[in-house]
Amino acid sequence: MFDIGFQEIVLIGVVALVVLGPEKMPGAVRTIALMIGRLKRSFNALKTEIEKEVGADEIRRQLRNEEIMAKFKHTQAQVQNSISSVKKDVDTFQKNIELEAQTVAGLGISDTSADATTAAISQTAVTTTESPAPVSDTSESTSTAAGPGTDPDKSTS
Repeated sequence: MFDIGFQEIVLIGVVALVVLGPEKMPGAVRTIALMIGRLKRSFNALKTEIEKEVGADEIRRQLRNEEIMAKFKHTQAQVQNSISSVKKDVDTFQKNIELEAQTVAGLGISDTSADATTAAISQTAVTTTESPAPVSDTSESTSTAAGPGTDPDKSTS
């Protein structure tokens, strides 16, 4: 607020020394310093009292809580949008299945051919999910072919 530089302070000191004289100068400086200290303390006390009255800390907390709630509501809206999107996808899927069922029923496919188709599909699913049999080593297959307890190199076949 006040922009007092070093030159201005020196000028004020010289004028005070000329006006007050060297004998009263130290007492005057001490008195001015005490008055400035009291003024600072009273301003700080007033500031603290006003903050308590206004509740600045409470306002800061409330603003922080409102910010958190805004983020929460935004996240909640995103979740609701995701849920509605999934519901729409499920409804579309159900409608497609119902249309396929109606199409199958409309074509006049008999129950036996539908059962056969279902069995073929399930059999295909079972065979694809099963793991293939492990490949055996050729030396083991030759030893079992010659018979147990016989050496395949010495067999007379």
